[in-house]
Amino acid sequence: MGLGIESAFLQNNIAMILAAVVSGGMLLWSVFSSQRSGNEVDTLVAVQLINYKDALVLDVREGSEYDGGHISNSKHIPADKLEDRIQELEKFKDKPIVVIHRSGMNASGKTGSILGKHGFVHVHNLAGGIDTWRQANLPIVKK
Repeated sequence: MGLGIESAFLQNNIAMILAAVVSGGMLLWSVFSSQRSGNEVDTLVAVQLINYKDALVLDVREGSEYDGGHISNSKHIPADKLEDRIQELEKFKDKPIVVIHRSGMNASGKTGSILGKHGFVHVHNLAGGIDTWRQANLPIVKK
């Protein structure tokens, strides 16, 4: 008789069971995919790193993009100049670094590998880049 009750429970709650399985799978996928992409963080974590861990904000966008609006006190080094200017970051080697890019991961992924090659271990890419920062209505300054 117990089998009939369990079967009825499954049939009556199949939508909730499927939703739980799918959401669990999505959660696991997001955990594993963020590890592959070089420690991607959202705006909440980025703000916490900046405010409580004294993280360096490294903006790797082009000059005109940076001048159009950037995070206060950020260090601007375009991605294609990073290798040549890496010595400017030496004093931040032991601090967290939050990499800001336009919106795609190409520039920040390359930036993360360059920084890793030079011994920087606490590198975090802002998920969605400066676009996500703006969408969250976080402060932007202009030159």
